[in-house]
Amino acid sequence: MDVSIYRLRHRDVLALCVLSLLVLGIVMVQSASMHVTGVVGWGWTDKGLRHAMYAAIAVVTFFIVGRIDYAFLLRGTETIWRNPVLWVLGVAGASCLLVLVPHVGLEVNGARRWLPLGIVQVQPSELAKWAMVIFLAWWLSARPIDLSKFGSFILTLVPITALCLLVVIQDFGTAALIGVCAATMLLVGKIRWRHLLIVIPPALGVAFWFVAHKEYRWRRMTAFMNPYANPKEGYHIIQSLLSFATGGITGKGLGNGIQKLGYLPEDTTDFIFAVVCEELGLFGALLTVALYLGILFVTWQAVKQKRDSFGRLLAFGVGAMVTLQAMINIAVATVSVPTKGLSLPLVSAGGSGLIITCAALGLLYSVSRFEHSEAEHRMRRAARRKPEPRTTFIATNPAPSTTPLPLPGSVVTESLWREFTVEG
Repeated sequence: MDVSIYRLRHRDVLALCVLSLLVLGIVMVQSASMHVTGVVGWGWTDKGLRHAMYAAIAVVTFFIVGRIDYAFLLRGTETIWRNPVLWVLGVAGASCLLVLVPHVGLEVNGARRWLPLGIVQVQPSELAKWAMVIFLAWWLSARPIDLSKFGSFILTLVPITALCLLVVIQDFGTAALIGVCAATMLLVGKIRWRHLLIVIPPALGVAFWFVAHKEYRWRRMTAFMNPYANPKEGYHIIQSLLSFATGGITGKGLGNGIQKLGYLPEDTTDFIFAVVCEELGLFGALLTVALYLGILFVTWQAVKQKRDSFGRLLAFGVGAMVTLQAMINIAVATVSVPTKGLSLPLVSAGGSGLIITCAALGLLYSVSRFEHSEAEHRMRRAARRKPEPRTTFIATNPAPSTTPLPLPGSVVTESLWREFTVEG
């Protein structure tokens, strides 16, 4: 429903939040990638210019997807081979499997997480995140099986577990994010609590094993407890804390940060929030958090106002994924949780991940724009399943029958005469 110019629509609030975060990301990536040189004046860095180009593509993607009715994901869902949701899930799973193949997946900093596709590099874990959201939104709304049974609940977890196992091999943080977001969607989708409580302890045990059997992951966990006791492993954390301490309330000013000059690792990706706090101070930190809260507000309004369960679950999944990732990244930068290797959505430097995230937020924009009802989805499914009526052809000059006519006075003749007189 459109309102006056004195009150923004929910999708307008979403667009403003997304555009503001993208602009903030361009400014901060450019600032974080600048180094001390002998040249006086402004000049784009290679990383800043590349991020600005990706951000421009992401904006176009956001508005294109936002103008498409989200109900297109439900077309052809009655048949397996024409189901777009299953195709998205299959492509994401195949990409996560393909990136693990030697000489196919691109290895950077000891981790094989990217697929080279010409001039761009695609991170399959980004596809896996949003494939899980779309799949669960469809599965929990359509309910092709009885989810009140424990066996059906286990069947629901099979594709989610497969994606997490493929992602966790090289990216534990993203796999944990997928698992947490999936658990929240299952709760919202009215899965029985006791079923989820049965599965959570084994999942936590597997997660602990994945952390403990990798030495560098275990060192990160212990360094988080007391970074100054092990300055080598806690170097990221110590430098992030220094960024917050030196930024103060107002910050040092845009471009005047010191930690980005080779002291703070991953200053344009995982720890870009620390650069924001150092240069823009507490004001910049609160502004960033407020923009993510704006996305969360639009998500809540979409969930509360939508009449169809698919739209509600899709909106919740998109909003939960973005805000959970932002919350974890900010918690890592503020040394509230161990380092996870997750970027700050829409702000950190990125390529394919930035575009895919904007496409997912475009789905949230579409949910806020278009209105559907549960009865409408049922009518569409029924119309697709209804068989076509048979066509009966009547001959104008039928061939003479060879069947002998009934004799006068017989029972058959009298019944035919009664039908003729009634119809005539």
